[in-house]
Amino acid sequence: MITKDIKHLLVAGWLFCGAAAALTSCGDSFLDVTSKTETTTGNYYKSETDAARALIGCYDGWQCTVSSGPTFSFHYASELMGDACFGGTGANDARNSQVMDRFDINQDPSQVNLHNGLWDYYYKAIYRVNELLSHEEEITWSSDATKGRIMGEARAMRGILYFDLARLFERVPLLSVPSTANVPQSEPADIYAQIVSDLKYAAANIPADAYPKSDAANNDGRITCYAAKAMLARVYLFYKGYYGSDPEGLTQAEALQGLEDIVSSKEYALVPLYKNLWPAASDSWTQDANGNWTEESTYAGNGNSETVLSMKFNYTSDYNGNAGGNNTIQMLSVRGGTFKAPYGQGWGGCTVSKKMVASYPTGDQRRQASIIDLKSEGIADMKEYEKALPDQREYTGYFNKKYTARSKWFQGDDGSWTLTHYYNDVMGGDFQISQPQDYVLIRYADVLLMAAELGSTNAQSYFNQVRERAFTEQTADGTTQLSSYYQAKTASKANILEERRLEFAFEGIRYWDLLRQGVDVAAQAIAASGEAVTTGGSDDVVSIQAANITSKRGFCQIPLTQIQLSNNVLTQNQGW
Repeated sequence: MITKDIKHLLVAGWLFCGAAAALTSCGDSFLDVTSKTETTTGNYYKSETDAARALIGCYDGWQCTVSSGPTFSFHYASELMGDACFGGTGANDARNSQVMDRFDINQDPSQVNLHNGLWDYYYKAIYRVNELLSHEEEITWSSDATKGRIMGEARAMRGILYFDLARLFERVPLLSVPSTANVPQSEPADIYAQIVSDLKYAAANIPADAYPKSDAANNDGRITCYAAKAMLARVYLFYKGYYGSDPEGLTQAEALQGLEDIVSSKEYALVPLYKNLWPAASDSWTQDANGNWTEESTYAGNGNSETVLSMKFNYTSDYNGNAGGNNTIQMLSVRGGTFKAPYGQGWGGCTVSKKMVASYPTGDQRRQASIIDLKSEGIADMKEYEKALPDQREYTGYFNKKYTARSKWFQGDDGSWTLTHYYNDVMGGDFQISQPQDYVLIRYADVLLMAAELGSTNAQSYFNQVRERAFTEQTADGTTQLSSYYQAKTASKANILEERRLEFAFEGIRYWDLLRQGVDVAAQAIAASGEAVTTGGSDDVVSIQAANITSKRGFCQIPLTQIQLSNNVLTQNQGW
């Protein structure tokens, strides 16, 4: 049983699974002997302790899909493909982000392996989960509840991993046992049937009291039965929207009931002020007349009342095999240096479109909490930033604030103050690998809006809760009040989808909400007829053709390396 925040155990999981990945039996040889000290598949999976350790390794494998190799994590790819951001990055960088943003390999024909790292780490993670699940009957379980919890978390992880792969690539190899076999791609119906089966098992078998919110400090990051139910609803909405039928094994009524179970559990609640959901948005710095800096943070904290499921990451200080940071952060952050607290340095990807900025109505608190406005926050006019700007591609004046690198002011022994990036409240680390911020996959607001969309009898109430929070502001005396700009709306499907666009901006959700409305709808929303930007300090425009998206049916290219390694058993997706 994990007794500390799961992210602090992921390094141990990495060490364990680094060995576990090599747990394969040797061929017959007179040199083969039975080890009395080494762990092998033949002597390991016997006790619940073994299973619990292996499960930590599975969580680490899941974390590695972001932290260890892929330049394009699922989150980063999802934002590039959506309608809120452009490719960005450096003015002289390879145009790999533009390939994704425009669905156009001609942006950089060399990018035929754009997702090879992602593909590799996802299947490594799936292998770890399958290895644990394959030994289920060999383990001596103390109770059905313990078995259900451990096997449920593992199966939920596999379901989530395949859900990401199926959304990105549609047809992928489906492996439910630990195997490196060269198998062809499965059809979407079969892949989603496995996803549903895994998540339904988790929803039914992870005990409801296994990881109570009241003890989030010790279990944050664990997959609960409620997280599995919420993910099932997300699976249902995407599959039904894109393919026009229910996925095998899951009905609309079942998906909705799972969400209602989450609400009625009373384990979750909306954080009262939207900005307090995000570390940077809730952090402010003031300087007194003597030049001293003071920080005020109102961050609701990791594992707060609204977090239904999050991926955990580690502080990482070196490149010595201990990768564990949220590498997506570096891609999404302001390029060129550390200019103003609380923002740190990154690679300048996913510059926010001016159209997205203008989408927020007056009084909507989510705009300021979600978007770094370099002009209004005084960064754009700083001489240091003006020097860095020529290195930025597709500059719009806006970056996301939810997932951004951090900085703070530190006072030295001589009393002087230095602005620098920081991790875990200490100076140091590397901005490329040392980002520990959680990636929140599902929030309670999503539960409410999905339930409203699926036809809950409380749809209007759920919709109102999310919308009213968006217009809740803090007064000078520290209390909160509903803004005079708030206007009530009916919980129609169109209004719910628009609310989702603003509520979940930059959280890796919007593109899939678009695609499940149909590839033509997604393509028209994403197409850009020429928004003015600057690249390298010179005028530029972003143009995205709807036909590039529809010709590919909204899916990504299979990495060429994987097709070649399969001896062409794998086939490329349409349009690529």
